[in-house]
Amino acid sequence: QVTLVESGGGLVQPGGSLRLSCVGSGFSLDDYAIGWFRQAPGKEREGVSCIRDTDDRRYYADSVRGRFTISRDNAKNTVYLQMDSLKPEDTAAYYCGTVAPAHCPNLEGFHSWGQGTQVTVSS
Repeated sequence: QVTLVESGGGLVQPGGSLRLSCVGSGFSLDDYAIGWFRQAPGKEREGVSCIRDTDDRRYYADSVRGRFTISRDNAKNTVYLQMDSLKPEDTAAYYCGTVAPAHCPNLEGFHSWGQGTQVTVSS
């Protein structure tokens, strides 16, 4: 059974940083493209970032490029999302999920996401 568990969210002031973790069980994350998406109340789901399994290419939404960094640690079966220079508009529940490699550049087509982790950016 494919299971993903997100963690690392919290309350942070504007300009601060957080690192989210996505831990997989029941499968090897390095066999899949893994992406992050977020959902804020009253807003549509937004793909944030994706890392491919075949070549480790990374993709970012325009809204986070230059501030967020996705990476993977295969030994820990974990994908991370380092979030720097956080803004109030980054406030959302963040989810990680598997992604078909062809959909990774478009940050869409998420499957098997976890329960999410809440990120709140506020002073």
